[in-house]
Amino acid sequence: MNIGFWLACPALVAWIGLLAAPWLPWSTRERIEPGPAEHDDPDIDRLTVLIPARDEADVIGRTLAGLAAQGTRGGPRVVLIDDQSTDATAAIAARFPGVSVHAGRPLPAGWSGKLWALEQGREKVTTPLTLLLDADIALEAGQLSSLLAHRRRTNSSFVSLMADLRRTSFWDRLLLPAFVYYFKLLYPFALSNSSFKYVAAAAGGCVLVETTALSESGAFTSLRGALIDDCELARQVKASGFRIWTGMSRGVVSLRPYGRLQAIHEMVARSAFTQLRYSTALLLVLTAVFAAVYWLPLLALGVRGGTLAACVALGAMVLGYAPTLRYYGMSPLWALLLPLTATFYLAMTWGSALDYWRGVRSRWKNRTYGVDSPAQ
Repeated sequence: MNIGFWLACPALVAWIGLLAAPWLPWSTRERIEPGPAEHDDPDIDRLTVLIPARDEADVIGRTLAGLAAQGTRGGPRVVLIDDQSTDATAAIAARFPGVSVHAGRPLPAGWSGKLWALEQGREKVTTPLTLLLDADIALEAGQLSSLLAHRRRTNSSFVSLMADLRRTSFWDRLLLPAFVYYFKLLYPFALSNSSFKYVAAAAGGCVLVETTALSESGAFTSLRGALIDDCELARQVKASGFRIWTGMSRGVVSLRPYGRLQAIHEMVARSAFTQLRYSTALLLVLTAVFAAVYWLPLLALGVRGGTLAACVALGAMVLGYAPTLRYYGMSPLWALLLPLTATFYLAMTWGSALDYWRGVRSRWKNRTYGVDSPAQ
């Protein structure tokens, strides 16, 4: 065999292996979409929505309006913890019937802001079911009923849904569907939703959970310093003997406007190096893997004898990414740009590592978490 084939060989094995994996990490089969908007699920009365909110005046009204549109009775009860906001978040939320607004206490040492707000809110929940909802997540009409019905149908104690991220610019379309795609590769939903104990995934923006599962798994005190708190919560709930389920939905809509590359970089970089457990060795391995599966087949296209193998590898890459693009209503031609997308994600991961080496573990919502803070 010539050098062109060997350049393309790692990517060929990786992408065909991904397509052949029995747990289908590239698929979009795990989903819960909105049901009839006029349907009133009986479990809505057994549910409290818990929202941590910090400086969310731009979006909190749409989030609460979305909850009020669930069914015909004005939606579920809502507990909102105003996490030291400096804007009108609390005042806007207080205008909505059924919303109980509570001023959050100052952040104690060793806690992340979101988890401290959730812990304060958990103390005020008295219903059997809790919906953990980010302040920038809106539910389409009928989504909550579908979520509750799925929980009963699968006998799950913990159901989370990945939000549909807004795509309003070139950078959004290039990078945000890949965010969901890479998450599914890291945490295959089929394995997470099974009894396999080594994979537990969750999307923290929308999590329906039995209230007893939170207390029995030690949430949120045991997670207090975690930055990737959603997957850690899922892991602890699963380890406590409860069934978990994670999927996607177009009816769970992120209101967060990105638009710019810098905004997406900030979102990714705040936890990218945490995902690698702050390991330089793993960062170097990731770089080598990206080089092998994305860059080497492109190089092989121009090397004699490597064209066919490179084309097959890149074709398999496109086939694997296409279902995610199709799910979000985008042309599969965007998959041809996946090597470019991957390069940006690798650069953002290196940026996250550089911040950590400078002493900053994460920045979010005008808070900086140093490397001396408890790590996940």
